[in-house]
Amino acid sequence: MPDTDPIVERLEQQIKWYDDKSLSNQHTFRTFKVVEIISAALIPFLPALPIPSPQSTWVTGGLGVLITVIEGLLQLNKYQENWISYRSTCEALKHEKYLYAGNASPYAGAQDAHAMLAERVESLVSQEHAKWV
Repeated sequence: MPDTDPIVERLEQQIKWYDDKSLSNQHTFRTFKVVEIISAALIPFLPALPIPSPQSTWVTGGLGVLITVIEGLLQLNKYQENWISYRSTCEALKHEKYLYAGNASPYAGAQDAHAMLAERVESLVSQEHAKWV
């Protein structure tokens, strides 16, 4: 595949974008979930600690608020769903890249494999965009 080809450049840019966004959403989701799990685990443990009651109540309440806020952000921003969707699109784009590079089906018998690559790449990207609509 030539490096200066705009179709291949677009493919590479899209693979990078979806890969980066997938990793970012995965990292954010996992970080929030770890904080949420630790916070939830601390709540029943706090009464056993030698902390004065008013401070213990505030800490327990604060952890409850933190859990609620994190869960709200996870639902609102859909980090896990985006992570999976972006990863799926990234892998589909990589699949097209390797089929094209190897002149494998469906590109093997195509009259214009290059145009077919452009159509298939844009189709995959359009499907991702359609999910947002």
